[in-house]
Amino acid sequence: MEKISTVEKPIVCTESRLEELIDSYDKLVFSICYKLTGDYFAAEDLAQETFLSAFQKYETFDGTNEKAWICRIATNKSIDYLRSASRRNVPTEDTFFETAVENKGSPEDICMEEEIKEQLERRCEGLKPPYNEVARAYYLEELSPREIALRLGQNVKTIQTQIYRAREMLRKIYGKEEPV
Repeated sequence: MEKISTVEKPIVCTESRLEELIDSYDKLVFSICYKLTGDYFAAEDLAQETFLSAFQKYETFDGTNEKAWICRIATNKSIDYLRSASRRNVPTEDTFFETAVENKGSPEDICMEEEIKEQLERRCEGLKPPYNEVARAYYLEELSPREIALRLGQNVKTIQTQIYRAREMLRKIYGKEEPV
């Protein structure tokens, strides 16, 4: 008799399946990350990391209770974030403040990004001087601390400190709001 192989093929996550996961659980995942970290900006990053991890590890998913599985990933990502010592360090390097290259996504992503930028712009304008101007230049115009310092005739370290303080002010503003 010929032996029949009973090895199961791993489940592969396609891009369309990833889109379904995001559509189904994006608000839930963000809420989990936000509630655990209390940091709007970190929650956004952690939600993205959650879906990236789910996409990469989908073949390890046993197929039962997808919602619990994705929530567990979000929880673990948030806990790892909270445990990381690097998040507690005060930034001192110029490279810390440089922005990453932006990848354009789907039309939906672009629309959401515009909405978030408009919301951020309103909040930056609401900060007291000089933080409003520095936050606007850094977050919206995406200038480096060095470029802002040249524009304003300030020391780079002064601008870095103002960016750090503006970020903390924005975190407090976002922290007072209910998660989306």
